[in-house]
Amino acid sequence: MLIKRNSMEAQGNTKAGPGKKPRKPKFAPITLSEEAGVVFLHFGNEWIQGAMRIRKPDWIELTYAQHMMAWMLFDKDPQHLVQLGLGSAALTKFCYRQFPQAQVTAVDLNPQVISVCRSMFRLPPDDDRLSVLEMDAMDFVTDPNNHGKFDALQIDLYDALVQGPVLDTPEFYEACAACVTPDGVVSVNLFGDHPSYPKNFKAMKHAFAEVICLPPCHEGNVVALGFNKRPELDYEALYERADEIATATKLPAKSWVNGIKAWMDKDKPRRSKTS
Repeated sequence: MLIKRNSMEAQGNTKAGPGKKPRKPKFAPITLSEEAGVVFLHFGNEWIQGAMRIRKPDWIELTYAQHMMAWMLFDKDPQHLVQLGLGSAALTKFCYRQFPQAQVTAVDLNPQVISVCRSMFRLPPDDDRLSVLEMDAMDFVTDPNNHGKFDALQIDLYDALVQGPVLDTPEFYEACAACVTPDGVVSVNLFGDHPSYPKNFKAMKHAFAEVICLPPCHEGNVVALGFNKRPELDYEALYERADEIATATKLPAKSWVNGIKAWMDKDKPRRSKTS
C-alpha cells in the first residue's frame, strides 16, 4: 500500500520551512501478525494491508486481492503488468510466477514495505523481468514514458489511516488510463460501504470508457475494473476463459464473470436511458 497525500504520514513529510531541505519521509511502523499459518502485514494498527499463507507463499490469500486479477478474463497473454502499492507483494509475486513471458513492475513509496516484502513475504529480487520501484505512484503514472505501455494496472493504494485510496482524483485515474494500452484493464481496490467509494467511482467514470464493479467481498472491499474502450461481453466466452483460469491457477474466476454479469444487468436501465 502506498503512503502518500492526505495522510498523517504525508503531512509529516511536507513540513519543511523556507530554505530548508524537505524532511525525509515518515511512515507508519510496519508490524506483522500471524494466525492459522497466515502472516499479515499491518501499518501499526489492526487493519490488514496484505497476507501470505506460509506454506503457499505465491498464492493470493485475500479474496479482494483475488478479485484484482479479474483482468485475466480479458487478456490471456499480457506482456507488461504493473502494481501500484506493493502491500505484501501477493499480486506482484503471483503475476511474476504465473506469466513468465511478462515484465512485472511494482511501485511503492515506502522503502520499509519493499524491505519487509523481500525479507518476510518472499518477494524475489529484481531481475530482467521484475522491477520494484521506490517512488510515488502519481509520479509513475504521469510520466509520459509510461503511457500506452501496460496491459494491466493494479491499484491498491492505502495508508495507515485506511480512509480510502490515497490517490483518488480524476487526474490520477486519467493518468492511469493513459498508462494502459487501448485494450488494457485497470483494477482498483475500493471500499464499498465508505464515503470514498462514490468519489473514486465518479473519478473512474470520468477517466474510463467503461467501469465495472465486482460484488463486495467479505472484507468489505469492492474491486472496480476500468476499460479504455467498452469490452464486448460474450458471457459464454468469458465463462470458458474463467474455466481456463480456474484450472491453471485455482482462482475463483467464474465468480468474477457472475459479478460482471450482475453489474451489467443492474446497469441496464441507466444505459437504456442514455442510449
